[in-house]
Amino acid sequence: MKNKKVVIIGCGNVGMSYAYALLNQRTYVNELALIDLNKERVEGEVMDLNHCLAFSPSKMKIKVGEYSDCKDASLIVLAAGVNQKEGETRLDLLKKNAAIFKSIITEVMENNFDGVFLIATNPVDIMTYLTQKYSKLPKERVIGSGTTLDTARLRYLVASKIGVSPSNVHGYVIGEHGDSEFIPWSNVNIALQPITDFITEEDQKEIQDEVKDAAYKIIKAKGATYYGIGMCLVRITNAILGDENTVMVVSTYDPTNDIYIGLPSIINKNGADKKIHFNLTESETLKLINSIQIIHQAIAEIEE
Repeated sequence: MKNKKVVIIGCGNVGMSYAYALLNQRTYVNELALIDLNKERVEGEVMDLNHCLAFSPSKMKIKVGEYSDCKDASLIVLAAGVNQKEGETRLDLLKKNAAIFKSIITEVMENNFDGVFLIATNPVDIMTYLTQKYSKLPKERVIGSGTTLDTARLRYLVASKIGVSPSNVHGYVIGEHGDSEFIPWSNVNIALQPITDFITEEDQKEIQDEVKDAAYKIIKAKGATYYGIGMCLVRITNAILGDENTVMVVSTYDPTNDIYIGLPSIINKNGADKKIHFNLTESETLKLINSIQIIHQAIAEIEE
């Protein structure tokens, strides 16, 4: 990837939290183009972001984008769509956002985009599936943010409970980024020591519930979640543009079930290059099957 150009489509809370997080970290991005239906807002956002550059560790060209910018972009981050409202599940958003995506992706591909799609819009597993279907890009070059944020929440909560750094908590939230997601506790450890040496089953259930319900609580308190996913998108961006071969739990294509779902995958310039497979207990396997079935059901509904 010689050109490290990123296009953000959808400049609401999530898109702009991602853009601002890019400015506050060292990244590989050298050009950032912003696209949104509200062009006046984008003009203001671009001005505001450019005024940060004097103090930013990242130096990049930031501009109001057009769909023609997609032609030479390495990465397009899709954050467009209707926001999740209080009391609404991610799957409730499906029909609204599917129509929006079909229009956006058609226009992107008419401008000969040949990079990697990174999807943040919910329900992210289904939106990622639809993006690949509409774009017809190789499946590994279309990925969703998946359960990256849920995993960050897990590591924060476990670290706070035990008193270690979140970076020393090794474990993932997998499955649908939604109500059927789960933590395979049999694979969680602290410096190779099983998590069961540190916390009880009751603690595990409490943490699982808190991870799953976090978005609902944040939405109830402040209307939307965006800082956490903004940081996650930056981390995934760096893994792609830096060709890092970093393992992250993103939404990637599962050929066995013909869906996109959150599982640990190696992320590099090709997108999601390959999956990391690990053993699950019988009960964890049933939870994963349940998650797969829920995603299947949602896809079937939209395809009808």
